Amino acid sequence: MIENLTLDQLRIFIAVAESGSFSAAARQLGRVQSAVSQSMQGLEALLGTPVFDRTAKTPRLNEAGRAILPDARRLIEGARNLKARAADMVAGIEPELGLAVDAIFPNALLMASLKALSATFHELPVSVFTEGLGGPEQRLRDGVVRMALSSFISRQSAPDLEREFLTRIPLIPVVAATHRLAGLEGPLTRETLEGEVQLVLTDRTPLSHNSFGGIISQKIWRFADLGTRLDYLLEGFGWCNMPTHMVEHLIAQGRLKRLDIAGAAPVELDIHVVHERGRAPGRAGRWLIEDLRNRLVECPTQFVLA
Repeated sequence: MIENLTLDQLRIFIAVAESGSFSAAARQLGRVQSAVSQSMQGLEALLGTPVFDRTAKTPRLNEAGRAILPDARRLIEGARNLKARAADMVAGIEPELGLAVDAIFPNALLMASLKALSATFHELPVSVFTEGLGGPEQRLRDGVVRMALSSFISRQSAPDLEREFLTRIPLIPVVAATHRLAGLEGPLTRETLEGEVQLVLTDRTPLSHNSFGGIISQKIWRFADLGTRLDYLLEGFGWCNMPTHMVEHLIAQGRLKRLDIAGAAPVELDIHVVHERGRAPGRAGRWLIEDLRNRLVECPTQFVLA
């Protein structure tokens, strides 16, 4: 019966195919040649077809043998991955890491940490979802991810979730250098801004219908993601508050101008690590969080850590 096929038979089969003969495979595996021959005879009996051409002096793979060799290699590799995955779980490493990240979080830092995570936890499958506003928390509630990096705090109490402060991201009011507001001397009054278009992020999830950032203008254009809003900002359609790390190079290039608004308090968004209560991140998740913290510490002028 095919279900009686063993991994050992597949390993021997691969060894024979790669070494070129039963005798070479026996030396490679540290076994006697008769044991290798018997194992391959058993393999052929279970498969119901010969996989070696024995008409020559030395048995060689036939067409069937060459066809099933890739499958044998995949099965052996799958068994190795299964064993490694089980060992990781015994060691407290989650079987997979799903992460939902607020689009406001700095991509450069996140990508650097994810590369380091992959180098440290080689076998760990990782899935990353970039979302806006309530999106990361919604992914978490839907069971799609294990943890979220979120700037969104729903109005309703969430006893089923635990939050851990990670960093605070400052936002600054900006406008395209070609926009009318860029030519005005500051500080700008609220009345001046009320008549201009304000580009606002809006939540697409059912958690809330709140908008992202304080609204001043009476003319509102709403956007579902930061990237699209930035495109419209650069084209001079309006002004908005943007994460400092996303626009400081554009200000330096002269494409955007920072607005000086009279009486405006600093705008900052807290980023929290969020997970289900009682289901804390495993070793890999904790490792990623600490690596992100360390990288944030290296950017004290851009991000607030307490």
